[in-house]
Amino acid sequence: MERPSKYAYTALKAIEDVSDELRDISIKIHENPELAYEERYAHNLLVNYLQEKGFKVTPHAFGLETAFVAEFQSKDGKGRVISFNSEYDALPDIGHACGHNLIAISGVGAAIGLKAVLEKFNIRGTVKLFGTPAEEKGNGKIDLIDAGAYNGVDVSLMVHPGPFNGAFVPFLAVQTVYVEYFGKASHASRINALDAINLAYINIGLLRQQILPTNRIHGIITDGGKSSNVIPEYTSGTFQIRGITMKDLKALQPRVHKCFEAAAGATGTTAKITWEKEVYDVKINGPLASRYEYYLSKRFGRTFPPKEVQSAISSGSTDQGNVTYVVPGFHPVYDICASTSASNHQREFTTICKSKNAHEETIKATSGMTLVGLDFLLDDEFAKQVKNSFIKPKL
Repeated sequence: MERPSKYAYTALKAIEDVSDELRDISIKIHENPELAYEERYAHNLLVNYLQEKGFKVTPHAFGLETAFVAEFQSKDGKGRVISFNSEYDALPDIGHACGHNLIAISGVGAAIGLKAVLEKFNIRGTVKLFGTPAEEKGNGKIDLIDAGAYNGVDVSLMVHPGPFNGAFVPFLAVQTVYVEYFGKASHASRINALDAINLAYINIGLLRQQILPTNRIHGIITDGGKSSNVIPEYTSGTFQIRGITMKDLKALQPRVHKCFEAAAGATGTTAKITWEKEVYDVKINGPLASRYEYYLSKRFGRTFPPKEVQSAISSGSTDQGNVTYVVPGFHPVYDICASTSASNHQREFTTICKSKNAHEETIKATSGMTLVGLDFLLDDEFAKQVKNSFIKPKL
């Protein structure tokens, strides 16, 4: 293990000093799960804590009731702006099965670590922590981007708990679509909305044979009628499409749309097709990800699969992808599962996310992320590499 510099020592010591406080916050959020845009308890808990720690905090920020931004700037001026994200929304029924209670404290811990360095050594720089609601549904970071939250930010860093360690894991572009069919209810009506939703599902199944093997289409029928002896006048479904890149997603979208339209045309029903906002794939900044992997490996003894193995892992999607289209960023995964077979969005994972081991691994991941941010703040050459590696993608 390398001997930490005085800057790294100060940052890591600050995180260590508040570790018990962060665990208390994590458990409270875990025990009070809140859905997208309803995270009032978590919002207030985090805002009050950050104010106590000396941050300038704006609650209910960017026109969102449950978003916030906490900021600390050194006396010498703005300097480079390093930002972190805290998520804190839960999933319906299974609560914090994606570990957002841990993501919440990782952002707080990293902000406290960098603040300690800026305060003690008066280095030019700014740290910002964004409280980002509605990652699971609603994509709150897109709202923040649209409101200009990331304007002037130099990097955006966050970590995510999971069943493995990976700094180069791809996160897919995704778009959700809601389809509704309107027919005519009767015993013998030939305008059957149930036929339409069934045909739409079949169309999607057949389309899967003709798409890229890296594309994904999945969905459910959310309303199939009310009575078995009455032909439904209304049915509905929710589907998601995914692609490795936004280019793949945009090519798939009109083909799926036609599947829904064709089902309406064949059954004589009327279709209402509503597409949600596009969630972009994560553009992993190579220098940032490599530096994070270095610190987690060398300082904290964590092992990572080879980059090519990480890049082949099938993963989900996140609105952090949209942020990485705006500023350099990353979204590493860190292992909290202790060799169990659990994974995100499972009930077992909900239980794991309140364990002592999950907290300890979160503190390690937080510390590694903080050191990456510190390097970007202090090392001109590293900052240049990060910026040169970022090419704003064209949509």
